Amino acid sequence: QVQAVESGGGLVQAGGSLRLSCVASGSIFSNIAMAWYRQAPGKQRELVAAITTGDITTYADSVKGRFTISRANAFNVVYLHMNSLKPEDTAVYYCNANLLGFTSWGQGTQVTVSS
Repeated sequence: QVQAVESGGGLVQAGGSLRLSCVASGSIFSNIAMAWYRQAPGKQRELVAAITTGDITTYADSVKGRFTISRANAFNVVYLHMNSLKPEDTAVYYCNANLLGFTSWGQGTQVTVSS
């Protein structure tokens, strides 16, 4: 079973930047599709960005042009680079690992954007 551990959340002012990291272990990382989700208070969890094993990326419309997902297979890590942050980006961000249809979630990391 894949384990995922996020880090890098925090408090930032609107317009600022943060980088989230997620380290996945328990399998060959290059075989794992990775994604970032977020959940704001009172809202459903939503997909933010995803990256396949072939480095194909997808983004939610709300973050296109501001967020970038990338992966470093040599280090078993996926990143979410977040620029031009807005208060509406405030949420708990979760890392998701998908290995052949079996998914694992990290514990989440809080991102708070102040106006």
